[in-house]
Amino acid sequence: MPTMVSLFSGAGGLDIGLEEAGFETASATDWDGDCIRTLHANQAQRLPVRGRSGRLHFAGARIVEADLVDVKGSDLFAGNLDLLVGGPPCQPFSSSGKQRSVLEGRGRLFEHFARIAQELRPRIILYENVRGLVTARGRTGRPGEALAEVQAAFEEIGYAVRFGLLNAADFGAPQRRVRLFMVGTRDMALPPFPEPTHGREPRPTLFGRLQPWVSLSEFLVALPSPAPEEIVRPSDRLEPQLRDLPCGCGLKSQGRAEPTRPGGHWGYRQGTFIADLKLPARTVTAAASQDWIRLPDNSLRRLTLRECAGLQGFPMEWQFVGSKASQFRQVGNAVPSVFGRAIGGVLVQALQEASKEHPVSAPLPAGFTAAIQYTQRDHARNAVARQRTNRIIQEALRAGAGR
Repeated sequence: MPTMVSLFSGAGGLDIGLEEAGFETASATDWDGDCIRTLHANQAQRLPVRGRSGRLHFAGARIVEADLVDVKGSDLFAGNLDLLVGGPPCQPFSSSGKQRSVLEGRGRLFEHFARIAQELRPRIILYENVRGLVTARGRTGRPGEALAEVQAAFEEIGYAVRFGLLNAADFGAPQRRVRLFMVGTRDMALPPFPEPTHGREPRPTLFGRLQPWVSLSEFLVALPSPAPEEIVRPSDRLEPQLRDLPCGCGLKSQGRAEPTRPGGHWGYRQGTFIADLKLPARTVTAAASQDWIRLPDNSLRRLTLRECAGLQGFPMEWQFVGSKASQFRQVGNAVPSVFGRAIGGVLVQALQEASKEHPVSAPLPAGFTAAIQYTQRDHARNAVARQRTNRIIQEALRAGAGR
């Protein structure tokens, strides 16, 4: 079986899918102690790999708790490695974070990923991150510069790369979660990304017919009812505010006026969104304040931890170790296993059919270039106003703290 080493493994979401595609995990590493204990707990459970008779998740894998900065390739594997996979922390590039990009220490962990790749020389590299990396700024502040730095880091050690954005719902997951992936090879042709199997609207394609997205309602109906202790209801203060909201909507945050957005740059307030059961779920977050479900009697409850884990593709038996907050963080930070299964299938086939050749990096997808150009124009129009607004907010916070 093709072997893989997993970096930034978290609770194991992406690795589960890759094992279902046919890879065998030689070692997995993460710096978070609860994640490591979660991996150990499920390794001890000897859970079967779906579709792989006789295979067990993380069977024989070495699970290493360490900061990647302190890890050497020889700590993880010796021999000919097929796949090195990992998703460095995404917060520096996430639209929900401070967007410090490569200016933050965590934003430069891709350099240690590349260092491990240079030491192990896997045939294939699979790198994952948030969509925000496409337009993230680099050292000089230019949108798209951070992505170019990631690409250069792997090209400099001899890998050609290809980037793509994939939506978990397009591969049968009951969750709309878009992630950025980079596949790299050094001595074989660059494999393509898998073609979607599902779509918002069923339609014929060159590869068959797209199945409809799996809705949140379909997903929930197939699960056992949550236990009473799992159910969270809105508070007495919040319930009246949510009572008349339609599904697929939430309470809006106060908008910040900008030159191109006189009505304000707004979003939904965290923990106030009511899910649209007819669609796949929105992106599962790393917080306990997940989306609300409206029940047939018009009452509301939050998505439970177990339901969120299922949306991410974890087996129902998968255990999570740590406090409730830690468990939600592990689930929300995971990469849906459906990505590992879909991409892994393409990579296994590529390894089986590969012949020696010198690959060349693929151009950025047209959508990436358009997004970068839009962000450049938006930054030119709104940067000054955003800096002024942020300065006012920070001054108000400091004034409040001084009272």
